[in-house]
Amino acid sequence: MSKLTRRNWMKGALAAIAGAGTISTSPSISALGAQPDSSAGERKNRIKLALMSSRGDLQTLGRQMGVTHVITGARGLKRGGTVEQYAEQLARQKTQYEEVGIKIAGFEGPPINHGRIKLGADGRDEDIQDFKTAIQAMSEVGLDMICYNWMVGLGWIRTNNKLPARGGAVTSEFDLESFNNPDSSDSRRSRRRRSDDPISEEQVWDNLEYFLKEVIPVADKCKVKMALHPDDPPISPLGNIARICTSAANFRKIMNIVPSPMNGITFCHANFKLMGEDIYALAREWSQQNKIFFVHFRDVEGTKEKFHETFHDNGPTDMGRIMKILYENGFDGPIRPDHAPAMGSETGERATGYGTLGKIYAIGYMKGLLHGQGIPCE
Repeated sequence: MSKLTRRNWMKGALAAIAGAGTISTSPSISALGAQPDSSAGERKNRIKLALMSSRGDLQTLGRQMGVTHVITGARGLKRGGTVEQYAEQLARQKTQYEEVGIKIAGFEGPPINHGRIKLGADGRDEDIQDFKTAIQAMSEVGLDMICYNWMVGLGWIRTNNKLPARGGAVTSEFDLESFNNPDSSDSRRSRRRRSDDPISEEQVWDNLEYFLKEVIPVADKCKVKMALHPDDPPISPLGNIARICTSAANFRKIMNIVPSPMNGITFCHANFKLMGEDIYALAREWSQQNKIFFVHFRDVEGTKEKFHETFHDNGPTDMGRIMKILYENGFDGPIRPDHAPAMGSETGERATGYGTLGKIYAIGYMKGLLHGQGIPCE
């Protein structure tokens, strides 16, 4: 029996606090002290906990929590650059993080603005060339993942950022009825970003196919993973804009347009849940196929027509089960908390899902889920 020291006791206590929600939300875990799966020792994959764009206080707090990976955006890549110019800029950005002990696990948001590409607008060929140049530059400096979306004209949308949540926290909500109401103040921000002209599903599919046929062969050669994010919310059309990343079937179709080990998914499982999909089956299917390159760890309550973000420990999803399925089927990419409610002193602001306190709480909970199941992480 190991000796019970003050240090060991503190480590156990902290793990228990971080994973306090595990028993109620993860039925597959009998206790935080559960023994690792007997085959776990044969696995070499390790889940990479990450934070989004860690700078300033959050960067320091992340390191203090033991989070050594960051998901960020590519900075300073101007249109028309060369591989050498882009590589120099990306190497500088990578070094800035490495100097404080943090590794870039991937870019969230393309290294080149792809708005014209998604629209099929004038200038898309030039943007695609820059995109391919950026992929080559990423390979040169050892960066290997891009999370991108195909939400044309609109990004992810919420209609209410001041929804009361547990204990006075504040969270965000999407309500399709409010979004479609021209007199609703809640939808003004989202309505400003709508396209003036209708965009059909056929157009969206055509533009995506054109992009993939140009870019995936380069990504394949450079070993840079292209991780497509689902539409948020997964509704088509949204206003007058069609969306296609709205079902597991469509994702399978997209991955088959240009079959490649580099053509895969950002598994934002809350969006797949809103699609009505079996997210546990999808986690197993796609991680077995090595198609999940990146995970957005979040939960929601409701339907795609009306839902709100929950804390990681009080939503309907068995979050521990998701972690276990991903790990046991080989996932070893980055995973970050997403869209957490605003807490404490940050509740006076609108709930963007990216507050510091919500991230701190989420990382502690995620560590509890991992440690409680004997899942290694870094």
